[in-house]
Amino acid sequence: MPHPLTTPIINVTEVSGRETNPLMTCSSSEQLCTWVLEQTGNSRLATVTDWIVGKPSALVGLIIIGLLVRWLLHRVIDRIVKRAEVGVLPNRLSRAITGGRMGAALNLTEDAGYTRRVQRAATMGSLLKSIVSGVIITVIALMAISELGYDIAPLIASAGIIGVALGFGSQALVKDFLSGIFMIFEDQYGVGDVVDLGEASGTVEAVSLRVTRLRDVNGTVWYVRNGEILRVGNMSQNWARTVLDVTVGYKEDLVRVRRALEEVAHDLWDDEEFTGLIIEEPEVWGVESLGVDGIVVRVTLKTAPMEQWAVARAMRERVKARFEHDGIDLAVAQRVMWQESAPSAASAEPTEEA
Repeated sequence: MPHPLTTPIINVTEVSGRETNPLMTCSSSEQLCTWVLEQTGNSRLATVTDWIVGKPSALVGLIIIGLLVRWLLHRVIDRIVKRAEVGVLPNRLSRAITGGRMGAALNLTEDAGYTRRVQRAATMGSLLKSIVSGVIITVIALMAISELGYDIAPLIASAGIIGVALGFGSQALVKDFLSGIFMIFEDQYGVGDVVDLGEASGTVEAVSLRVTRLRDVNGTVWYVRNGEILRVGNMSQNWARTVLDVTVGYKEDLVRVRRALEEVAHDLWDDEEFTGLIIEEPEVWGVESLGVDGIVVRVTLKTAPMEQWAVARAMRERVKARFEHDGIDLAVAQRVMWQESAPSAASAEPTEEA
């Protein structure tokens, strides 16, 4: 029995008859390298083949998959954008608005009536496409780095830590961005609209993903974070309405008052100067309330966006002139003051009895 120290060492190369290098081996995921090594027994050739053919093929495959996923997601975004272009109004109401005198006054058509909404939807579509492309490129880049044999665990861990830190430190910023995206996508308001945002109201001058800038009637510029907007009152979207309350005295004939208001409103409706500003026939709704100072009669006029105030001012001037012509008195606040006279000095002096 030979001594263990003198036992001959069997060379794997001599037994197999193939040249191998223990420093150059194929991993289980490198199928091309493994196949070439099994066929030729040359580890160097297997490694070179894998780097020349296998790695580029894998990278090209990743790029093709990324482009395919990007194309599919972009198609989905295009479908969402087309649905957003229709707007929040139902189809029947949309067709009713675009047709008739109202559509002519607002210059709306089925094809180009919602230009602003189409533009904003396209903007949101391009933004979403950019986000999707960025995410896909990042994922494909990490997979390519892993395919080249580098460890991507530190990169993923670093990205996770950065994401958690940003998540805790920028919750308000993320909230503002998400709110801005939905506001723009839903076309709640746009530049030039007169809106009431709760804390501030005025004309919108700029809309971004984070803040909305508007100017009030006094000229003050307000910057409102989109995440802090809980409600939006848009006074210039699609159409507006002038609501005019006229207060007359209790002694006036209401039939006569209604007739005068109807004639004044229809004269304004037929006036060429207001063609396109008043988009529906005016209505006198009648007695709105019985107040302390008089009877309130309400008349309404449907107008083009942001024209309700000008129509209301013109209507007030004509109502006053018509009432003065017809002898109809507008109610005037009346106050009755009681004043007690002070006692005279003579009566205040005590009298002497004889």
